[in-house]
Amino acid sequence: MRVTRGVRITAGAALLALAVAACGGGGGSDNSGSGSGSAAQPVRIEIAEPQNDLVPGNTGETSGAEVLNALFIGLVDYDDQKKPVNRIAESIDSTDQTTWTIKLKDGYTWHDGTPVTAQNFVDSWNYTAYGPNQQQSNYFFSVFKGYDAMNPQDPDGEEGPKKAAEPTATTLSGLKAVDDKTISVELTHPYSGFPTMLGYTAFYPLPKAAFESEGKLKADYGSNPIGDGPFKMSKPYKRGTDQTVEMVRFDGFKEGKAKVDALQYKIYTDLNTAYNDLRAGNLDIMDQLPPEQIGGAKAEFGDRYIEQPSSGIGWLGFNIKSGDAYAKSRELRTAISMSIDRATITDKVFSGTRVPADDNISPVVAGYRKGACGEACTFDPAKAKSLWDSNGGKDVKSIDLSYNADGAHKEWMEAVANNIRTNLQVEVSVKPYEKFADILNDLGDGKVKGAFRMAWIMDYPSPENYLRPIFGTGGSSNYVQYSNKEFDELLNKGDSAASLDEGVQFYQQADDLALKEMAYVPIYFYTTNGAFSSNVKNVKIDPFERIDVFNVERA
Repeated sequence: MRVTRGVRITAGAALLALAVAACGGGGGSDNSGSGSGSAAQPVRIEIAEPQNDLVPGNTGETSGAEVLNALFIGLVDYDDQKKPVNRIAESIDSTDQTTWTIKLKDGYTWHDGTPVTAQNFVDSWNYTAYGPNQQQSNYFFSVFKGYDAMNPQDPDGEEGPKKAAEPTATTLSGLKAVDDKTISVELTHPYSGFPTMLGYTAFYPLPKAAFESEGKLKADYGSNPIGDGPFKMSKPYKRGTDQTVEMVRFDGFKEGKAKVDALQYKIYTDLNTAYNDLRAGNLDIMDQLPPEQIGGAKAEFGDRYIEQPSSGIGWLGFNIKSGDAYAKSRELRTAISMSIDRATITDKVFSGTRVPADDNISPVVAGYRKGACGEACTFDPAKAKSLWDSNGGKDVKSIDLSYNADGAHKEWMEAVANNIRTNLQVEVSVKPYEKFADILNDLGDGKVKGAFRMAWIMDYPSPENYLRPIFGTGGSSNYVQYSNKEFDELLNKGDSAASLDEGVQFYQQADDLALKEMAYVPIYFYTTNGAFSSNVKNVKIDPFERIDVFNVERA
């Protein structure tokens, strides 16, 4: 999942008025006896503005996913060892890893009181998988039989998911609800990691009330979603206008009542402003602090400061198909990579709380290899300059580095710019976007021609998740337009291995191809640096950078 702020992928991740609920809004009605009514002071959590409305299949960045994490749950979740554990799923079984049978537990309900059924998952997945709906997580359903009929591609596949023709199907042929508690799934090839991926946001269900007709989502659902999680919307959220997302506890949640009555997600465009609010007691939880504040935060917050490993990785990306000349040259991209002093940046800018990246796969996931990137990720200004000059670098007038300003990236991006400027003797301009949503939109439209900041935190714990969405042909976050048939085939071989462990070797071979190309240049691995106010306790953040809102308590 694309990381909005300094270090917040994943996972995958997480999310009225009675009058609104009556016309299909989000769960303010309480005919199930499940509302907590008016709440006391909510627990206030910092986020950036979500890129899109609050629809699971169209949420591919961490702030929107943080909100969804409170509103929804899915078939599986992950334990402290990052292993999948069943949630709504009673069982997920297969004899050949191609055809899967998913059984659901009884007792889970939507915020409107209706039961969660197999058809809710099928409707949600078909909606996300249908190409014309333009859902960001569409690509995750490419392993389902029937996906191609819903998403016709351009003939050569070189430019990603351009539509060559109208879809010939509106539903996945490999997906059906056998009965209220049974889902049948047929994949395009054996995939041992299929149960692991089902905890990601893209695979959350949607209630019947979300749809105005078969396959068509209600226009207002994304601003006022009915979920199945421990919290429900207390009023609609108008993206682009509202500065908070408000929700109250859903007392009908099968797994029990959350410890607090209400949550308020506060939207900030500047992490230092949020940090000052945290210090003043006007904000309760930040899961990522401004880099320049980390050193002081350890002393100020004491045992309310959180520092722990994260699954995030930060890259510098280049559009290798339609970007500027240096972005299209593998040699020039490699020279830029070798000109960057990762060790000094992670030590000085991040107070030693980041680790220089030497792979596309995070160290917290099986499949990471120390030094996998080799010389291309090793700081060597002399070799970098030689490679730059011998491959036409002297003809490059300037390099643009774009980033989102709402994520505390200014310091390290300027440090990278200084490295490139000094070591390659080329003009470098640093270009901030006010919001992460804005740069994502421009990246999606191919408008960013220079280099750009991008990051990823795992949606689910597999090396495949650091590769297919980022580098796979048509991948959901393949903003660099990388496409390699051998790479895609290696991923399929990894999928088809008898186990996740046996598949790692194929994922690593695919990783080697991507590292050689340097379309995404690894810069650093993330660490979670968060803090919380004296108003709350029992604050925990998992490796997916999700706050455990179910168990947080008021102090």
